Amino acid sequence: MAHMSFEEKIKKSKEILDKLMDPEITLESSVKFYKEGIKELQEAQKLLEEAKIAFEEFHHDSDEV
Repeated sequence: MAHMSFEEKIKKSKEILDKLMDPEITLESSVKFYKEGIKELQEAQKLLEEAKIAFEEFHHDSDEV
């Protein structure tokens, strides 16, 4: 799968949440979607942390100039 952006991962997580909210969902599907949603959110969190580090490095470097 191609690299997804932070925004795409959040959108995918929201889509998964919508599926989990379906009252007709089976337990098996619920578990599958839950695991998939957690994975997407963890990956989004990682991207956010990487962006924060990059911003802090840039800010630190610009302070030295």
